[in-house]
Formats: sequence, C-alpha cells, structure tokens
Amino acid sequence: MQLIENLKQRKIVQWALAYLAGAWVLLQVLDMAAGSYQWSGLVMRLAFTVAAIGFPVTLVLAWYHGERGAQKISGVELLILALLFAIGGGLLWRTGNPGASQAVLPAVSDQAQATAPDKSIAVLPFVNMSADKDNEYFSDGISEEILNALVKVADLKVAGRTSSFYFKGKNESLITIGEKLGVANVLEGSVRKQGDKVRITAQLIRTKDGFHLWSETYDGDLKDIFALQETIAQNITEKLQVILQGNQKNALVNTGTSNIEAYALYLQASAIFNRREGARFAEAIAMLKNAIALDPGYARAHARLAALYAVNANYLGGLEFAKTLGLVEHHAWQATKLDSSLAEPYAALGSAYGARREYLKSQDALKQALKLDPNDVTSNFWLATQLIDTGYIREGNAALDRTLAIEPLLPNALLWRARNYIFDGDLEAGADLLQKATESGHAFVGIGQTLLDIARGDRPAAISSLSQGLAGYFTKNFPPEAADIFAKSIYGDEQAKKQALQLIKNYLATRPENIDGIVPYVLMRSGNAGWALQLTQDKPTTNEAMVLSEMFRRNSEVKGVPEFPEFARRTGLAALWDSKGPPDNCRKNDSGDYVCE
Repeated sequence: MQLIENLKQRKIVQWALAYLAGAWVLLQVLDMAAGSYQWSGLVMRLAFTVAAIGFPVTLVLAWYHGERGAQKISGVELLILALLFAIGGGLLWRTGNPGASQAVLPAVSDQAQATAPDKSIAVLPFVNMSADKDNEYFSDGISEEILNALVKVADLKVAGRTSSFYFKGKNESLITIGEKLGVANVLEGSVRKQGDKVRITAQLIRTKDGFHLWSETYDGDLKDIFALQETIAQNITEKLQVILQGNQKNALVNTGTSNIEAYALYLQASAIFNRREGARFAEAIAMLKNAIALDPGYARAHARLAALYAVNANYLGGLEFAKTLGLVEHHAWQATKLDSSLAEPYAALGSAYGARREYLKSQDALKQALKLDPNDVTSNFWLATQLIDTGYIREGNAALDRTLAIEPLLPNALLWRARNYIFDGDLEAGADLLQKATESGHAFVGIGQTLLDIARGDRPAAISSLSQGLAGYFTKNFPPEAADIFAKSIYGDEQAKKQALQLIKNYLATRPENIDGIVPYVLMRSGNAGWALQLTQDKPTTNEAMVLSEMFRRNSEVKGVPEFPEFARRTGLAALWDSKGPPDNCRKNDSGDYVCE
C-alpha cells in the first residue's frame, strides 16, 4: 500500500515514537518540579495541552520534510493520518491528564464521586520533615487541630480523624482516598520543626483529578503556631467557598491554651490516646497532669484526661475500677467548668456512668455531648453502644450509621455494625464491614468474624476466629490457652466446657472486686446464662459490653432464662425502661416484669 511506503520513507513511526518518549520524560520532570515548588495545577494542564497539540503538528512536519520530498496524499491517506493523529493525541493526553486516566480505573465508583459534595475534605496526616523523628506527634497534632477547626464550619463535610489517618504511610492514590472517604478534596502537607522555628507546607487537592486548588508555605516561630493553624484553616474554607457562620469569621482554631509547652504535652498524650497504646497510658496521664500544672485553666487537657481515664477503666483496667471512674468525673467537671462548649467531657461522663450502670445519666450525658457537637465521633459511637447495650438495638444501629457517616473507617464502629448485620441475617453487609474493620487494623475483629463463620456453617473457622479475637486483652486474667478453650466451649466441645468451667471457678476463687467481662460472656454462650446473670447482677463487670450486647442480640436465649427479670431490676435496666419505654421486642407482663423475645 502506498501509504505504508510513504510512512516508511518519511520515518513517521520513528518521529512519533521519539516525540511520545520525549514528551513523556518532559512531563515527568515537570510533574516532579510542580510537586516540589507547589506550582498551580494550571501549569501542568497547559503542559499537557501543549504536548497533545504538538504531537500531530510534529507528524505533519515530518511528512512534508521527509527525505523523499513531498508527495501528493490521497483522500484515504489523509483520513488514516487524521485518525492516527487523534489516537496519538488522545493517548498522550490520557498519559498526562490524571483525571482522564483515573476515570477508567475499576476501583473508582462513579456514584461515590458524584455524591461527594464539592464542599467536603479529608485532612491527611502531615508528614514530619523534622530531623527528630520523635516530633511526629507534633505534625500529627497540627493536622488534627486543622481538622477539628474545619469540623466546626457549617456547610462543610469533613472526614473523621481515624479515617483520614488510616492512610498515613500508605501509597494510596488521591482518587481512592476520595472514594473511600466520600470527599471531593484532600489537604496534605508537611511540618518541619527545628528549635523554635517551624515551617508548615499545605496543599489543597481535588481528588477526582489531582488538580492543585491551592498551596502555601508558612514560616514562623513556635509561638506563632496557633496563628499559623488558624491561617491555614481560614484559607482552606475560603478556597472551598464556604460562608463562615457567626464567630467563625473571627476564629476557627481553639487550642485552649497559650502555653506552648502545655500544648506540646497535650499533643503527645493525645497521640498515645488516639492509637490506644495501652502500655503507655500511664505516661500519657502524667503528660496531661503536667500540662494542667503548666496551665491550670487548660480545659482541653482536663477533658482529654477524663476521656483517657474512661478508656483506661473499661479498656485496660490498669487502675482500680471505682477510683478510675471517680477521676473521670473530677476532670470532666473541671473541663466543663472551664469551657462549657466542650463535648468531650460529657462523652467521658457518659462512658463512666454506663460502666457504673447509671444508664439514664449515661445517655443524658452523651446526648448533651452531641448537642454541643453533633459531629463528635466518640460521642456518637459511645451513645450507639450504650443504646445497644440497654436493648435499643434499632436506635443504636441508627447511631452507628451516623458514626460511620462521619468516620467511615472507625474500626470499632465497623465491628459493632457488622455484628448487628449478621444477627439480622444480612451476611453480605456484615462481611463487607468486617473486611473494612480488618483493613483498618481492628485487633478483635475475630469476635465478629466468628459470627459470620458460624452463620455460614463453618464451625472450625468460627472456633479459630473467636480464639484469635479473645486472645490477649479479653483473656488477660487467664492462662494463655484460655482463649482456645473458651472458643471450643462456646461451640459445643464438651471437654472444653469442663475445662472452661474450671478456669472460671479458679478465677472466681480469687474473689475479684469486679468480675472480668469474659466470664459471663463465656457462660452465657455455653449454656450457663442463669449463673452468668446471678454472678453479675449486683456489681458491674470490667467490660459491660461483653455481657449486655450478647444478652440483647437477636435470638439470644439469655433474655428467656428465669433469672433475667431479677437481673433487669437489680442492674437498673428496668428503671431505664420504665423511664424511656421498653426496649426492642420487650414488654411488661401482668407481674410487672419485663419479658423479651
């Protein structure tokens, strides 16, 4: 064919390949430069456009200046060349344009992108660029302060901290992050701290195509850190075209102290608290006490200390149970006295009251926290668990759904919601959330996975999952083999049942002040529900959720044992139901006892 011969003579293919290779290298260099110098995305857009236009121009010039001289081109040849130009230019454009290439990735949900509001953002953890790697708490803290400021802005959807920080150190594309978190924009940046000097670099990027909406570098002294955070938060909201409401026009960031040293201690303690580093809880408590000593009016330090004690009481049991809950109350009320706008103290109170079986006070405190800050993740989640633990499953599920709308990757909320999906027979939804909980690093996901395994008829897998879920924290007061024995006992192994009962009797012989929550959990799930209720009706356990959430799950036999009405009266559940109304699938009989299906 004459066209093929002409293409060979004029070295069109060689010219095309050379141009594509050269343009690709140039675009890579420009892309690196744009990232280093924070160039506007418009620069790269123009470069892509010029490169795409240059491709057909280069081929036309190569044709007419070929070594054989110009020849007359037929109409067919012109059509084929036009198609080649269009295809080549399109390919080059797709190579350079992130939006074009990402649009066809199978991992991207068109619906997710379409529903993400323009005024939505995830604040990714800022990278610690300091020479001292121990300063990571500082860069994380800066990110969190900016996030907390943006959460308070009306008309702006902000992904929760846990979900945003899930991507720390992960090489995920922005479009994937946007899809998983349901946001249209991300803020990323870096913090370099050297002596008293600090440099913060921030970039606001659109997730669907990687377009840089705004970038800036801020330099200052550590004494300026609060002003720098405020400036960044204000700039972001302005770029996202959010109309600030009320006093937000004056300030978004409220660090709660002007003492830099106290603030640094707060950030370090908060990093331990957020990661639930139980072995370092005592260290974090000491840091917060020191922060309060430096600034007695530091309400947020009191609030975080109250929350830390609340988690310690129910999570680790590292201090005496009653004393720890008393410390929660002390610091929570100190915090609210200093700053009545804080939600965290009421969330901590709600947790403490629930652990003491003061159910009405617990739910009132948590609802007050949400009144102050409807988007507070901890308050939403702890209210959800309190509702479920007291039998209001549907209301609790709705609260879990609200929690996950704010914090899509909160591991504990994923696990709780997955369990209830499985109890309701929706195995597909349960499996999906369990997978997300696993990916988010939940340590006890086996407690939910075992329910899915047994629902699918896989008993060996159920035993393995439950054993893994119970090992460590839940069986810390028992020998190492206890987790496996308890799991086998629950799933009908008669020899394991005998061993489990002996382990429990040995433990009870030590006369613990508050019975470990694993004891009634194992007894209820292995045919000894009446004994479990008698053991725990007069004093709270160290983990009430182990008892109550198991009791009120769908098809649980525990509610039908003769000891249940007395348990409900003596624990205060009946009083709660008298005040609030019967829980799901329960009613009062003629004798005044609550009967539940």
